[in-house]
Amino acid sequence: MRKLATIILTLVASVTFAQSNTKALVGGTLIDGFGGAPLRNSVVIIEGDRIKAIGQVGQLAIPAGAQVISTEGMSVLPGLWDMHVHLMINGHSDYTHWDKTYLPLLEKVIMPASAHQLLMAGVTSARDLGAPLQASINVRDRINKGELPGPTMYMSGPFIQHAPYPGTEAFRWGTNGEQDARNKIKQLAKAGVNCIKLIDQDQMTMQEVMAVVDEAHKNKLRVVAHSHRPEEIRRGLKAGVDCFEHTGLSSAPEYPADIMEMIKERTAQMNLGPLFWTPTVEGLYNYEYQRDNPEALDNDSWHLDMPDSIIKDIKQSIQKPGQLSYFQLNPIRRPTLERKVNQLKDAGAVLLIGTDSGIPMKFHSQSTWHELDVWVNEFGFDPMYTIRAATYWPSVAMGVDKDYGTISEGKYADIIAVKGDVLRYIDLLQNVDMVIKHGKKVK
Repeated sequence: MRKLATIILTLVASVTFAQSNTKALVGGTLIDGFGGAPLRNSVVIIEGDRIKAIGQVGQLAIPAGAQVISTEGMSVLPGLWDMHVHLMINGHSDYTHWDKTYLPLLEKVIMPASAHQLLMAGVTSARDLGAPLQASINVRDRINKGELPGPTMYMSGPFIQHAPYPGTEAFRWGTNGEQDARNKIKQLAKAGVNCIKLIDQDQMTMQEVMAVVDEAHKNKLRVVAHSHRPEEIRRGLKAGVDCFEHTGLSSAPEYPADIMEMIKERTAQMNLGPLFWTPTVEGLYNYEYQRDNPEALDNDSWHLDMPDSIIKDIKQSIQKPGQLSYFQLNPIRRPTLERKVNQLKDAGAVLLIGTDSGIPMKFHSQSTWHELDVWVNEFGFDPMYTIRAATYWPSVAMGVDKDYGTISEGKYADIIAVKGDVLRYIDLLQNVDMVIKHGKKVK
């Protein structure tokens, strides 16, 4: 009899756990990330960390005992991706001072704070492009274990380039010949990075560039490369780089004709998959507005988890926004951005939302929605196209679209919700009301 009672209690406990582990998001307008018409009066059933079923009110039954979360009056969409962040920096204007002062605090303080700020902004997945190797791996793994709040992170570890800039050797690795380039990539692959970050490839030999890309691909790692200068792009395309970063070319009004022909030649090759490009325009595009309207710098969302001493240091460094050397060429560069982005879009490159978050005055708690806002409200991009660039396409670019990027059955429940219609007012994303990551409501 006692044995039977124990079995019954165990079964009841199991059922209760299963029920409490089930959530139902009910009533909102679902934008699933695939680009089709939104689903009104949606129901999303989450079981554990995965999406179990999707339907509409009155058509899809809500499991008994499920936690019902109303999304009435809200847009429900996949968690955002930011494909170009720097967890190791957070808005300070003096990189030399930052690197010298805070390198020992990156892993324990600064990178975790940056990750948490991203998550609270609705970013549930992000690609970090440039930081010390072990700190990158450790922060990513601690987030994955649930020890730190943050997005699912995809880490490049150190930049790969011709030679590190003075004082940056901890997170920039130089190459000295083809074999050394291969050895560096093998070392990063063995350490467990998710991608390779290549910069200044126009200063490397072509053999070194080819070796970096070839060795990365042998180790099933995608290569992300800078596109600041024309020859960086030419060499990257010749070597088979998977994704380019930034709009680049300083104040030049557009990309050279030969580069545009190379891009079109590459995007025409369907067997190679999409050519991805992360233009990172918001930091430059919004600078002059922020310089003249600095109240946004007082938004304390970027203070989250940051020690008071570091907050004070950052504030001091951006006290005079109009005098920051980082942006002095900006009045000439800004007018070229829309033209360059449209050149890339029209040539068939798949554009991705990424921000260079962490650069001077650009905080992880704000940068991502700013990028979407510029695309839609300044460049006139379709809101659905823009949302897909922050959800579906990043998951494809990182090769994880079986688990991420859309709200669909079987995928991880990375979901955000915001009051109002984001397809009409994209800037509503500046205040994400709900964040669910892997089925857990974290905001």
